[in-house]
Amino acid sequence: MGTGPGNGPLMSPGMGETEVKMGQKTAIEWTDHTFNPWWGCVKVSAACTHCYAETLAARWGFKWGANEAPRAFTGKHWNEPIAWNRKAIADGVRRRVFCASMADVFEARDNEHGATLDALRERLWTLIEATPGLDWQLLTKRPQNIRGMVPPRWLSAWPAHAWVGCTVENQAAADERIPHLLSVPARVRFLSCEPLLGEVSFRWAPWAPIHRDRINRHLDGLNGIAWVIAGGESGPKARPTHPDWLRQLRDQCAEAGVAYMFKQFGAWAPMFPFPGETVMVKRGKKAAGRALDGRTHDEFPDVA
Repeated sequence: MGTGPGNGPLMSPGMGETEVKMGQKTAIEWTDHTFNPWWGCVKVSAACTHCYAETLAARWGFKWGANEAPRAFTGKHWNEPIAWNRKAIADGVRRRVFCASMADVFEARDNEHGATLDALRERLWTLIEATPGLDWQLLTKRPQNIRGMVPPRWLSAWPAHAWVGCTVENQAAADERIPHLLSVPARVRFLSCEPLLGEVSFRWAPWAPIHRDRINRHLDGLNGIAWVIAGGESGPKARPTHPDWLRQLRDQCAEAGVAYMFKQFGAWAPMFPFPGETVMVKRGKKAAGRALDGRTHDEFPDVA
């Protein structure tokens, strides 16, 4: 292994620093840049089955998935968010940064690599605090780890530009993860329902507090959530997302006043051969598009 995160690149064996692309502009509809403090992760739920990051990493010859697999690190890209921050302030336009598209910032490591990830996390928190012109989007499938991994100072004064979200692919994931997300005192909490693998309802949510006027607050499950991103799965083994699941999310968000973004249908697209019947056909991501009921949905949370 190489040197530590404060002293240059730390990489997995056989990988040159130029081979691992960590920070860049992106075509992801809901962000402007991606930044990766490291590469690598472990699958934890149904959403991970056909992990796009694992597929991409394999193209680079990088081992993925096993808990003992090394994480890939590099040093030179850490200055990129500083440049993005300067430009965002100069332009008077906030930029969004999706952090860890090829990893999970809140992954807990129980082997010799754990100390390294803790050190990189500390460096990441400092970087986020130093770039207030950027809105950092921290997305995780492990929201139960957030409070124990961020700096204690964040729990009393969370940076307004550090957004926190969790993946919710089905109702079981919603019931398990959202309570942990809501315990985080972030200004913006969001959900990524991609790949959406089943219905998700926020009505009469079991994690929501019971109110005396509960009969009029049946969408309490979205209280504290500012944004919902939804989308289907892409790739050769993609599972279809039924448009009714997407509509259900859209309509609940509209009723609760929560921003809704529909990112893509993914590999499968709906056909309507008979009234009231929907058949999903595999068409590919580009052909399937991102129009739901004849229009796109591109809302962002209000952070003014």
